[in-house]
Amino acid sequence: DKATDPSIPEENWECIQRFCDQVNTDAEGPSLAPRLLAHKIQSPQEMEALHALTVLETCVNNCGERFHSEIAKFRFLNELIKVLSPKYHGTWSSEKVKSRVTEIIFSWTVWFPQEVKIRDAYQMLKKQGIVKEDPKLPEDKILPPPSPRPQNSIFDTDEEKSKLLARLLKSNHSEDLQAANRLIKSMIKEEQEKSAKVSRRVNTISEVSENVKLMDELLDNYKRQELSKSDRDTLQNLSERCEKLRPLLFRLASETVDDDEALGNV
Repeated sequence: DKATDPSIPEENWECIQRFCDQVNTDAEGPSLAPRLLAHKIQSPQEMEALHALTVLETCVNNCGERFHSEIAKFRFLNELIKVLSPKYHGTWSSEKVKSRVTEIIFSWTVWFPQEVKIRDAYQMLKKQGIVKEDPKLPEDKILPPPSPRPQNSIFDTDEEKSKLLARLLKSNHSEDLQAANRLIKSMIKEEQEKSAKVSRRVNTISEVSENVKLMDELLDNYKRQELSKSDRDTLQNLSERCEKLRPLLFRLASETVDDDEALGNV
């Protein structure tokens, strides 16, 4: 109640920190806290809801994996969606609160890409037209830190950038925090491009394997008996598709020379 007191315009950081400490020390903290916060976030008092969202983000920053797994459940995400949906509280929630909730869910899709439910919830909001476009996160707002990242993440492999980021985050100057946020965004973009490249490679190799397997089966039958017209057409199509995939495989090979296992797969 103190951490979300609507009569105080500024955040009560001492109470917010104490709330986070309680979440971390109480065995039931990570499961109870999201329920308490959801109730406050749905408050008709704008300031109470905004304070509760600040507490939520601070908990994401400080309360670890158990808290992350709770907020990534539909049970909690639905409580946030109620603030935005016109079927629930969306008709009377303030634009400021709705905008902040949208920002938070969007930032989680970036920081927790492995949490499918968060992505699904956000995509549903876009599909229903509740979210028209991805929000631009404020320059001076530091996104919550990611939960454990995959190995070889850009955050781990680029030591120079990681050191610079750590130094900027420790600063009290708003210019440094803005620079940190820009750096985070550029590193996330780099990470996403890297993931997209891996995904393209895996999908291409899978398609090649499937095509070649089907061609082998049809050619085996061809040796034994005459193929039907539909099988001959299929074989022709497979042959043409494989011809198109060949140069793509060569390009993939040249892109993955620094990754021995991936190159082996190609």
